[in-house]
Amino acid sequence: MGKVLWRGGGMAADEGNKQNNTSDKDERAGPEGEGRRTFQRVNDGMESESRVQAAAAFFMIKAFVLHRWKNYWIRGVLSLAMISGFFLIIYMGPVTLILVVMTVQIKCFQEIITIGYRVYHSYELPWFRTLSWYFLICVNYFFYGETVADYFGALVQREEPLQFLARYHRFISFALYLAGFCMFVLSLVKKHYRLQFYMFAWTHVTLLIVVTQSHLVIQNLFEGMIWFIVPISIVICNDIMAYLFGFFFGRTPLIKLSPKKTWEGFIGGFFSTVVFGFILAYLLSQFQYFVCPVGFNSETNGFTVECEPSDIFVMQEYTLPAVVQNTLRWKTVNLYPFQIHSIFLSSFASLIGPFGGFFASGFKRAFKIKDFASTIPGHGGIMDRFDCQYLMATFTHVYIASFIRSIRGGRSTDTQQRFLTVGMLTPEHQLRTQQTH
Repeated sequence: MGKVLWRGGGMAADEGNKQNNTSDKDERAGPEGEGRRTFQRVNDGMESESRVQAAAAFFMIKAFVLHRWKNYWIRGVLSLAMISGFFLIIYMGPVTLILVVMTVQIKCFQEIITIGYRVYHSYELPWFRTLSWYFLICVNYFFYGETVADYFGALVQREEPLQFLARYHRFISFALYLAGFCMFVLSLVKKHYRLQFYMFAWTHVTLLIVVTQSHLVIQNLFEGMIWFIVPISIVICNDIMAYLFGFFFGRTPLIKLSPKKTWEGFIGGFFSTVVFGFILAYLLSQFQYFVCPVGFNSETNGFTVECEPSDIFVMQEYTLPAVVQNTLRWKTVNLYPFQIHSIFLSSFASLIGPFGGFFASGFKRAFKIKDFASTIPGHGGIMDRFDCQYLMATFTHVYIASFIRSIRGGRSTDTQQRFLTVGMLTPEHQLRTQQTH
């Protein structure tokens, strides 16, 4: 009987459990149970989506970092290649340097003119590109004619056709420009008036920025290769060192036009450039090849770089200020005077030179372009590399004219004054004057 009761009780318990399980299933089958399952599915889906997003973000960051370092690698390799090419060109002499400057000038002109051609949709303008290149030829004829008259006087006096061209050089230059001006007026079309004048102004501003300052680069070269090498080198140094200091220590933005520029890079680039320019000036001042003005030898019909170095390239002893003497325990120091000049050149290259780059950045932002061209992978166009160089060349030319005396041993380089003077002399006095110069 007990067994029966125990079994009955067990059976009753089993029956109760079954009922409870059934009721639980009924609860799970109800609205609340369905809501829990829906929530679980949504939660699982969100977790899965989060994992997908995290994986996608990881691969995007990885791709960005790899692309960034690949870009740095390309820029670094090409920068070394350009620097090596620069040294090779210097080794090849003044003629090669002049040809390289002309090539760079033409390429920069082409890049800027092409931007205007595309931005203003000047495809239907008659004679626009032809006239742009014609004006480039006219301006180069004028500037290089002035250079020939300044530095190749012996050759000009020896050749009668050159005498004619030298005597009437400015009149011929003006006549050539006037022909282009008349061609522009005749090409005006009623429905394109405003656009044509836009492009006329665009061409002339480009000539002013590119051709005029390229001419000053060549003028600096004739004063001595050191006046060509040092300014270009310190601008390159400032660009590299400002980038490195900004990359490793940059925190404070410098200017909105170039968000990647930082105060840390700007200041670090300044001090590095001054030190680099000071050392480079010391090294180059020792060699006659770099410090002598570039001249033309009428006997060999070639360029010469032989001279008695001027005083600024001769080692001199300087007495240090009392404060420095007490600190360093030195009373005097031996320096080339050009090293002191290099400090001013380096300061300009570091403090004012970057504004040439900021100007170029503002120009590109105005026309919504990233680079002037894609000539150099990782660097952009030629103009992207020379935006600061042109400003530096102008400063160097002004600095030489204002503060450096007797660079060419008393030789006048004022073409207009010389020709006016020579024109009033007899043939015998003209020959004597040219021999003196």
